[in-house]
Amino acid sequence: MKQHTLRLAALASSLLLMTACEKDFLNQVNPNQPTTESFWKTEGDAVKGINAAYSGLQQLGTYRRWLNFAYDLRSDEGFSQSPWGELADFTRFTQANYDFEVSQNLWRDHYRAISRTNQVLANVPGMQMNETLKKRIIGEAHFLRALYYYNLVTLYGNVPLALTPADPTNLPPQATEAQVYEQIITDLQAAKPDLDLVYTGGNDIGRATRGAATTLLGKVYMQQRKWSEASTQFQEVIASNRYQLTANYTDNFRHTTENNSESIFEVQFSDAKLGGNDGDDATSSEGGQRSQFWGVPGAGFVDGEIRPWVINEFLKEGTTTGARDPRLAATAFYNRRQFTTTLPVDADTLVYGKGFLERFKGNARDLSRVYWRKYQTDYYRTFENFDSPINHRVMRYADVLLLQAEALNEQNQTSNAIPLINQVRNRAGLAPLTAGTFTQATLRTQIMHERVTELAGEGQRWFDLKRWGLLDNQAGLDQLKARDTDFNSFRLDRSRLLPIPQSEVDLARYQQNPGW
Repeated sequence: MKQHTLRLAALASSLLLMTACEKDFLNQVNPNQPTTESFWKTEGDAVKGINAAYSGLQQLGTYRRWLNFAYDLRSDEGFSQSPWGELADFTRFTQANYDFEVSQNLWRDHYRAISRTNQVLANVPGMQMNETLKKRIIGEAHFLRALYYYNLVTLYGNVPLALTPADPTNLPPQATEAQVYEQIITDLQAAKPDLDLVYTGGNDIGRATRGAATTLLGKVYMQQRKWSEASTQFQEVIASNRYQLTANYTDNFRHTTENNSESIFEVQFSDAKLGGNDGDDATSSEGGQRSQFWGVPGAGFVDGEIRPWVINEFLKEGTTTGARDPRLAATAFYNRRQFTTTLPVDADTLVYGKGFLERFKGNARDLSRVYWRKYQTDYYRTFENFDSPINHRVMRYADVLLLQAEALNEQNQTSNAIPLINQVRNRAGLAPLTAGTFTQATLRTQIMHERVTELAGEGQRWFDLKRWGLLDNQAGLDQLKARDTDFNSFRLDRSRLLPIPQSEVDLARYQQNPGW
């Protein structure tokens, strides 16, 4: 479901639908400004309404731009040396302006999208339309609201819980993290039965499926350390036999191989130039912007980089043929001379058509840096722009396999976890792990390694750090400091959460997060 087919819905379902016009026979309904009285009448309106809720996935404060900074660069995998000081401070836990653009966009765009899901859930159930389609649309709205709140609770903790259409006279109450998670679970349990198992029609590909809702529910349980409940969900996904690892790892990060067998849920991006870069209407462009912000010098803004320890994780072992882990070349651009290893050089060391040493020859600073390659368009472009067509993979099957292995290991089912890990290792050409050689503790450490080499730069690391408790105590923080100096500024009493935008605190008297 390439979202450019849905943009017209943004005009039909804005954050606050306009009030009805004065009932005068001279008044005509403007089709570009529907009111609550004129909309939500037909089956087509219901489809437009849910499509508008999907468009929230493409905004600056969601997967188009800033979530990449919030999850990847604030983790120990990445960092920023952006000349935009406030942006760099955001990733270093030293944010001073609580109303900084990134914070405002993250908060605004998630709640705007939630408002759209609430409008669907309030209006579609009573509409006269095909009942099967109605149930599916309601299920999609529950899924999307759960996903948006999953991001918010992870970033902000105690957030306002809005479950009805926006009303400026009735501000939603601020809920605890536990209450938000409870609502997310309720939404996903409501979504699962009525979502389709798979979509084959062109305009429907990319919609939430039952597998997506089941996977997200499992991930929610994982963050609560409810291992058995999580394992049940992941086993359902695995047993469905609807997903399998792609033969080529890089197929998960290219626009030519989107919505493949490994994909569980993707944000659909397009490089079709429709109009302005950053809007939220039917004329706005719909390209991803991560590649522009994280492109190498001369091809992008270089606002996001990789910590060198991540490269060393890949170099701990080679393939069964003695080569380097092929996922390294798919993940990073780096100067191989900086990393001592007995493994041969990567087969592909090109950086936007030039060798790394050739491209940065004579520039010691750029030669010493490590850049993100995952989700970059270097495989068919020589420079980046604001319209990357590469879909963002929110959930994919390899993550499910590793999470299920972790859930089983935490339930003392270590031997059952190993075959799942080996499926991921086999795709990379690595030797299988041997059952009987791991304790629960040593396999836990191994899984941490496996998640870095498989999932680095995919927005999963911040969730991992929280789930593993590394953000909760000094011992965990010391581990992170050893890998990422930005964590020298991390404060245990506050940095686990972002500050709620001060304008929201002042307007609604919400309680600011601890320490801010």
